[in-house]
Amino acid sequence: MIRRVSDQASPAAGPKASSQSAWRPIDGSGRLLRLQQWIGTDRCDDAAVAALLVTDLVNVRYLTGFTGSNAALLVPIVGVPLLFTDSRYAERAADELAAHGARVELRISKTGKAQIAAIKGRLRGQTMGLESSHVSWAAAEAWKADGLDVKPVVSAVERLRRTKDEGEIDRLTKACAIADEALAEVLGLLRSGPTEGEFAKELERAMERRGSEAPSFATIVASGPNASRPHHATGDRRIGPGDQVIIDFGATVDGYHSDMTRTVHVGEPTKAQRRHFQVVRQAQAAGVATVKAGVPIKQVDRACREVIAAAGWADHFSHGTGHGIGLVIHESPWIGSRVKGRLAIGDVVTVEPGVYLPGKGGVRVEDSVLVTATGN
Repeated sequence: MIRRVSDQASPAAGPKASSQSAWRPIDGSGRLLRLQQWIGTDRCDDAAVAALLVTDLVNVRYLTGFTGSNAALLVPIVGVPLLFTDSRYAERAADELAAHGARVELRISKTGKAQIAAIKGRLRGQTMGLESSHVSWAAAEAWKADGLDVKPVVSAVERLRRTKDEGEIDRLTKACAIADEALAEVLGLLRSGPTEGEFAKELERAMERRGSEAPSFATIVASGPNASRPHHATGDRRIGPGDQVIIDFGATVDGYHSDMTRTVHVGEPTKAQRRHFQVVRQAQAAGVATVKAGVPIKQVDRACREVIAAAGWADHFSHGTGHGIGLVIHESPWIGSRVKGRLAIGDVVTVEPGVYLPGKGGVRVEDSVLVTATGN
């Protein structure tokens, strides 16, 4: 279905209720227990560690609920984890740990030496794992220089983050609803000829009014010939009649991101524009229909690409088909032609095929999709 912006009335701003109602709690202790079980088994890439030091702030938030800018979390295979932060966050950390339900011992460390001493005391000469994707070579060497035996551990927390629990699904759903409602409010403004940047700002303000903490990422508004650039930098081009307009945006609720793309036409689309949209929309529908538990991830990518290839535009779909979303806008699982593995219950992924024709424009359609026991 093609929406013709010229035929739409501007809807009134809706209430903020979608983001203000209470959401389901998150079981922080359950997450920590699953991590301890993981690093204590031979499924872990580097199982010969007594504890994992989590320093990525997103991972710390996932495990404990703590949102401060200074944190390190020592998670032993057995025993109570230690959360280190500084005096600025003493009360905030205690409050967020309690709200999250994480069974963690809070340590307010005035110096790095105090943190190192506490870690050494807990490990008693055993090996500590470091998050290989988030710790620099220099930092690892510094830990060694302090007398600690360290090993890299790959994506231990990220494996847990991939499967969304009910509390996370609740927050993601609210973020998606905010984005939906905000676009409905401002879409009619395209008739008045705003610049790409002006429309992006109005869309972001509409999301904020409904309870979004911040845009999920820099909003992309790509109009006319700019729409042939998949990640166009929203600029000062003025939107006018006849334009295809790609709008890629998202809201954030309690740290969780939404991600969606809509392509609209200002005024009556040409026959070529109509076909362009319909091919991408059909490809996206084919991809969404493929999303279900147990399906090889690359089959979702293939379902989208087969429709686009049949239309003669295989070379104009130039990016991956999707990605996971959660506490960051791009996370596991990734959807592409070479991705191994299968979709699982609790995955939340985007499906976002596009066709980009240089000098003419582009179309992308994206939804966020939850994998359930019965489909999506």
